[in-house]
Amino acid sequence: MSQYTATISWSREGQKFTDNRYKRAHTWHFDGGETIRASSSPQVVPTPLSDSSAVDPEEAYVAALSSCHMLWFLSIAAKRGFIVEKYEDQATGRMEKNDIGKLAITEVKLYPHVTYHPDPDSAPTKKETDDMHHQAHKKCFIANSVKTEVKIESKMEVTAEK
Repeated sequence: MSQYTATISWSREGQKFTDNRYKRAHTWHFDGGETIRASSSPQVVPTPLSDSSAVDPEEAYVAALSSCHMLWFLSIAAKRGFIVEKYEDQATGRMEKNDIGKLAITEVKLYPHVTYHPDPDSAPTKKETDDMHHQAHKKCFIANSVKTEVKIESKMEVTAEK
């Protein structure tokens, strides 16, 4: 069993509070020492009460799914002997009412673009790449922890010799 810790900190800083017009900006402190500025989404709570330059929980949720998928994908590709040069994903999440009428992130789409080394022996076929994405999705702890449907639309390329 593993345990993870994040400390979430917010303070009123003299704001009235009971009028519901307090700032939502806060910080996330992680057990490894990283601190991230966070806030409610400006799509949920308008600025200036939300800080649009900070990470919001919905973005973090999408990023966590994408990051977990990528880490498993890289592990699988390495074990299969494929050399990944670059991995980039512009993941998206959609918030809407779910089946019981509650607002929820109902879908996350991953768009991983994987660039492989140009050596023909170190680059997989599209079918092999899709299988690695499928395996990564099945192994991802975050994807296994949520109800959100996670869809993957991958791209791949092999770098040209220089």
